[in-house]
Amino acid sequence: MAVKKFPIEAGHIMMFARSVGDANEIYYDSDYAKTTEPGAVIAPPTFVQSSAQFDPDYFLRPKIGQEWFGSGKEATGITKKPESSGGGGGGGGLHAEQHYVYHKQLQAGDVLTATTQPGKTWEKEGRRGGKLMFSESVTEYRNEAGELVVTATGVGVRTERPATST
Repeated sequence: MAVKKFPIEAGHIMMFARSVGDANEIYYDSDYAKTTEPGAVIAPPTFVQSSAQFDPDYFLRPKIGQEWFGSGKEATGITKKPESSGGGGGGGGLHAEQHYVYHKQLQAGDVLTATTQPGKTWEKEGRRGGKLMFSESVTEYRNEAGELVVTATGVGVRTERPATST
């Protein structure tokens, strides 16, 4: 994911907190937030995942002017590319873990950029799908001053072949 401009807006923070069922006032009430240690409305954990909506190439978003559903693609509307990290060798891939390291608190008014690079890779023998291949994707979110704010590390896993039922 490469996001050139990810504005952290108070309304987005409030909607995100509501969508995950977190009613903490620090996510929407600026008067209350002023009385807390951060002193301002802050974003809840995992909020940076919403930066995908600011990525013009985000693979889960339909492309304007292109067919999406009913176009011969898979049920999700996504066509798996052979070179993608989502699967391989006839097996399947999935998102296995997500880790966040917060270097600074995200506040309403911040504008972030995000860059993603590959992380570590490793393998493990699976029981039903052959070899399991793990890979990390590390996204760094920086504020307007270029300071590192959040490091998000996603771990994907794919199988060597489709898993058997026994």
